[in-house]
Amino acid sequence: MIIWLNGGFAAGKTTLARELHRRLPGSLVYDPEDVGIMLWKWMPPNDDFQDLPSWRELVVATALSLRRHHADPLIVPMSLVRDAYRAEILGGLADAGEDVLHVFLEADADVLRERLATRPPLPADPASGQSALDWALSRLDPAAADRQPDGTVVLRSDRLTPAELADEVLAAFESAGSR
Repeated sequence: MIIWLNGGFAAGKTTLARELHRRLPGSLVYDPEDVGIMLWKWMPPNDDFQDLPSWRELVVATALSLRRHHADPLIVPMSLVRDAYRAEILGGLADAGEDVLHVFLEADADVLRERLATRPPLPADPASGQSALDWALSRLDPAAADRQPDGTVVLRSDRLTPAELADEVLAAFESAGSR
């Protein structure tokens, strides 16, 4: 199974992925951002590597390979806030026969802004003149949780601790595995 941790920037996906990895022997954490960084080594960086069709294709192919050969389950912390991209990627995984537990971490926009503001600063993108903080803030989508597909486990990361979130995900994982 693939556990896809979705949600806005600073929703807690990476923290939850670490907690799940600690609790799930045989699991592997795969960050599709690395695929985007790899692509940017070969082509000029754009505003968002998710806009690259090759990124979306490679994310699916890499997830399938890692899950089949190296991990059970595969844990993927990655924001997919564009509905079409989420459908393309999760659909590609499902079409390949993978069971996907899609988790969306929801948090109040003010909490996300506060969390983003306290992150260590990243360098500005010289091509856009936009800081990493401004870029992330420009992608906040307070209505994203309402647009998630049926079967998505929606959890409030501003109300639950990482351990409590992991408990909820593990309960859904065990339930999904017994179907």
